[in-house]
Amino acid sequence: MSDLSEQQRDDLPESAFAFPKERKEPLVNAEHVRAAVARFDQVEGVSNHERDRAWDRIQRAARRHGVELHERDWRELYRRNDRPLPRG
Repeated sequence: MSDLSEQQRDDLPESAFAFPKERKEPLVNAEHVRAAVARFDQVEGVSNHERDRAWDRIQRAARRHGVELHERDWRELYRRNDRPLPRG
């Protein structure tokens, strides 16, 4: 993955992240979008409403960066990985 330096990450606006309040999962290029999808079910401490909004941001970033998503909803990521859906 194209790593961001700490300074580059700090310089990103909140809108560049799937989870802006937590500044988790930057969506600055195709590699980061794919990484955000791959790690989506590992993000803790966020509500399902925040997950819905993060998934919307990921979908927009995926279209912008030419990344094909196979899931239509973030809940499919949990089913695929045989993990229970988070509460809240």
